[in-house]
Amino acid sequence: MSTPATPEPAAPEPATPEPAPTAPVSPAHPRFAEALAELGLQVEVRRFPDATRTAAEAAAAVGCALSEIVKSLVFTADGVPVLVLMDGSSRVDVELVRRELGAQKVKRADADLVRQTTGYAIGGVPPFGHATRTRVLADRHLLDHAVVWAAAGTPHTVFPLDPKTLIAHAGATVADVREPAK
Repeated sequence: MSTPATPEPAAPEPATPEPAPTAPVSPAHPRFAEALAELGLQVEVRRFPDATRTAAEAAAAVGCALSEIVKSLVFTADGVPVLVLMDGSSRVDVELVRRELGAQKVKRADADLVRQTTGYAIGGVPPFGHATRTRVLADRHLLDHAVVWAAAGTPHTVFPLDPKTLIAHAGATVADVREPAK
């Protein structure tokens, strides 16, 4: 007489590994998000479905005054790139930049040089977090505001920051470089 076979106990189900915690995905450009982390800055990066390439588009999207937008503009001074931070309602006076830098010639950089210098495309250049270290001038009138808005590395993203902190993290020299009002 044979005894009925005792069923083998079922092997335990393999445990499903818990997903690793992930950091929230930032809408900022990855290089700029990395710069924010390195600086220990926590800012609210806003992403818009429509591009905010121009200061006027950014101001309309944010709902702020045009002068509260920071334009990050690349020029060359005697062939060396320089970044100028200017409020959105003003234009850079190239002659004042030339004098401030003691340069012979200052001109606007082309799109290729902007990308090579900063790592970002025109319309999305942030005030810091660039591919190369560049001299930075910040127009004094940015300090007229409690908060300013700047690009976060893409034409669809911006972030707010008080201008003193923004200027400090950009390593900027404060100067009067805007065209006089007409």
